[in-house]
Amino acid sequence: MQILLCRLLVVGKMNSENTTLNPLLLEHQLCFRFYTVSRLITKIYQPYLEGLGLTYVQYLVLLVLWEKDGIPVGTLVEKLGLNTNTLTPLLKRMEVAGLICRTKGTDDERKVLVTLTEKSVTLRDEAIHIPENLYKEMLELIPASVDYELMRKLLDVIIGGLKVVDKRNVRKTKD
Repeated sequence: MQILLCRLLVVGKMNSENTTLNPLLLEHQLCFRFYTVSRLITKIYQPYLEGLGLTYVQYLVLLVLWEKDGIPVGTLVEKLGLNTNTLTPLLKRMEVAGLICRTKGTDDERKVLVTLTEKSVTLRDEAIHIPENLYKEMLELIPASVDYELMRKLLDVIIGGLKVVDKRNVRKTKD
């Protein structure tokens, strides 16, 4: 799996005609394709989320909480791959909007627990059809021959590998 990840993320030095590729061309950057996919998916979600008064990142927070309510901020950081200094202002805005409550933990006051409000529980009922609607849109645009399960597994491998590299880089900066 690690070899596959390296092949996917590192631009090869030779193309099929055995000529040298310029590694700095945008078209040779796999990361740009991921960036483009991410940006476009977020854009596709926008009309659905605007009707609920949510941003994409707020929706992601709610997805985690709808799965398991009353979790520490650290769990949200871990699941969403966000930094605390990015997530904290977002959670403050969500609390002001009445979407979540933040309370200090009873066992450890340094832990802040995030819970759903009545408003966000109600939003779940409205948001329940968003994934299905998006899936239908994607089916119209992506050939039926695409194996979604294989794509999901491949992306999980890439994400896992990138998390390892990220942790390694964090350790290097602390040294």
